[in-house]
Amino acid sequence: MRIEIVALSNMPEVRRGDDLAALIRDGAKKEQQPIDPSVVLAVAQKIVSKAEGAIADLREIEPSALAQSWAREWRKDPRLVELILSQSRRILKMDRGVLITETRLGHVCANAGVDQSNVEGNDFATVLPKDPDASAVRLRKELGCGAVIVTDTFGRPWREGLVDVAIGVAGLAPLEDYRGTLDRRGRKLTGTIVAVADQLAAAAGIAMRKPLGCPVVLLRGFDWKAAEGSARALIRSREQDLFR
Repeated sequence: MRIEIVALSNMPEVRRGDDLAALIRDGAKKEQQPIDPSVVLAVAQKIVSKAEGAIADLREIEPSALAQSWAREWRKDPRLVELILSQSRRILKMDRGVLITETRLGHVCANAGVDQSNVEGNDFATVLPKDPDASAVRLRKELGCGAVIVTDTFGRPWREGLVDVAIGVAGLAPLEDYRGTLDRRGRKLTGTIVAVADQLAAAAGIAMRKPLGCPVVLLRGFDWKAAEGSARALIRSREQDLFR
């Protein structure tokens, strides 16, 4: 198998209300990178949030007593802490200046996905798109690609460093279940379910190169299983999660 990973290096700064599909189409055309049904398109959450207006004005936020107390202890902006709390379904851990929450979409991550990087001004922050799966569906329909993955950067328990994962999926099965098949020695696999969408998101993350701003990546050559797909399939249920 040979996989081609191409980042679009000429994407403009995305702003609230922009036609993101048109910007991606223009960028691909300028770089002579055709978008067709053979392409899996990986798009960074940040530009999806910006285009959809998922941007919070911190000046409009009134911090709660909890947000103010925690912000004082860890020298954080209480408005930002309150925004994180508002985007959370549950708080899993508040320790050493880190907020680990379960977002309203069910993802477990730091700061509920709230982020101030690559956002103009000190009084603004992006939040996760309202429905990343729906965002992926729209982009796939408008661009005519085979599949779309909306990616975000998550930390990992027990491991240092960040990795891109899929928070929105359209056009591919996010999981590939090998249970019941045989390995090369004839042993039956009993627990092997591969997070294909996360694998592709991580591969795209290599080319995105966060500091340089390449938020759109085209992947070719990967033989994925076509399906409606949903990134929600990647979220382990609370009943099966040993750490929640």
